[in-house]
Amino acid sequence: MLELRDITAGYEPRTPVVRGVSLTVAAGEAVGLLGPSGCGKSTLARVAALLHRPDGGTVTLDGETVTGWRHRAPRRQRTAYGVLFQQPRLSADPRLRLGELIAEPLRAGGRRAEMADRVGELAPVVGLTDELLRRRPHEVSDGQLQRACLARALVLRPRWLICDEMTAMLDASTTAALVAVVESYRRESGAGLLAVGHDRTLLARWCDRTVRWADLTGAPAACAEAPADR
Repeated sequence: MLELRDITAGYEPRTPVVRGVSLTVAAGEAVGLLGPSGCGKSTLARVAALLHRPDGGTVTLDGETVTGWRHRAPRRQRTAYGVLFQQPRLSADPRLRLGELIAEPLRAGGRRAEMADRVGELAPVVGLTDELLRRRPHEVSDGQLQRACLARALVLRPRWLICDEMTAMLDASTTAALVAVVESYRRESGAGLLAVGHDRTLLARWCDRTVRWADLTGAPAACAEAPADR
C-alpha cells in the first residue's frame, strides 16, 4: 500500500501548493489523479515518489513510514519506484545514448553486470531498435525518447509506478503503445500505479479508479506548480 496522509507541500515558505491532501494506492491497483494544469497534482506525485519532501503529513510505503526523500531515502524505498515525467528532455541526460539512459539506474546501483541483458530485454518491449539505442536524445523524437524513459523506469522492476502526464506530449499511437507497456508490466508484476493527468477519457480507460483533484481538496487549487521535472 502507498498511503499519503494529510500532505501539505510547496516550493516557497508559507506558500503551499498542496494542502492537507490524502490519497491511497493499493498494491496492484491503478489510480488516476485527474485535475487541470497547475492545480498541484504533479507536486503530490513528486511527494509520493519520494522526490519532494512535504511540509506536513506522512507517506507510508508498504507499511513503513517514509522519513527520507531523494538521496536520503533508503535504497529499498528509492528503488521501489519507477517514475515517468511529462517532458522526457528534462529528465534525460543529453550526453547519454538511449541504451545508456535505460541502464542508468543499474549503473548507479552498482549492477553493471545486468545492464546489457536488461537493456536488450526492455528495448523491444518499448519499441526501440538497436540503431535507436545508439542515438543520443537530440537525435530522436520526443516519442522515442519517452520510450527510453519508460524502459529506464522499468529497469529495476519497481513495485510502484508514478506516471506524471507521461503521454501529454505524445501522439495517439505512441500514447496507446506506452500505456499498453505499463499495463503489461502491471499485470505481470502486480505493481501499483498512480497516473496523473488531465485527460478524463484516458484515465477512465487506463485506471481501476480515477480521483478528481477537486474531490481531494474541496475546490480546484489556484496556485501554480513548479515546472515538470527532471
